[in-house]
Amino acid sequence: MAVEYFDRYNQFRVNNNVKPIPGIKLTPKNSDKQTVYRKGISRLDRISNEYYGTPFYGWLILLANPQFGGLEWDIPDNKIIRIPFPFKDSIEQYITQVKRHIELYGK
Repeated sequence: MAVEYFDRYNQFRVNNNVKPIPGIKLTPKNSDKQTVYRKGISRLDRISNEYYGTPFYGWLILLANPQFGGLEWDIPDNKIIRIPFPFKDSIEQYITQVKRHIELYGK
């Protein structure tokens, strides 16, 4: 299942500059998947490719796992991580959260 590229920076571009991106949280869904993260073996680009058919959505997986911070190498070995699924619903959830953030705080 290959998906079309989604530019998460688009909403934060102002005059060709990218403004800081807020910490968006993705609410868990019953349809989300889980996998065990194995340091040195697992990589978010590989996990993204396995579940979404493209390696470009490691950032989406990180948003679903805020307890590990915003960096892949901060995920401890053998931890279960949540994979937001299905992809389209998860991107829509992200877009909704971004719109809400912009309504509250502006760009």
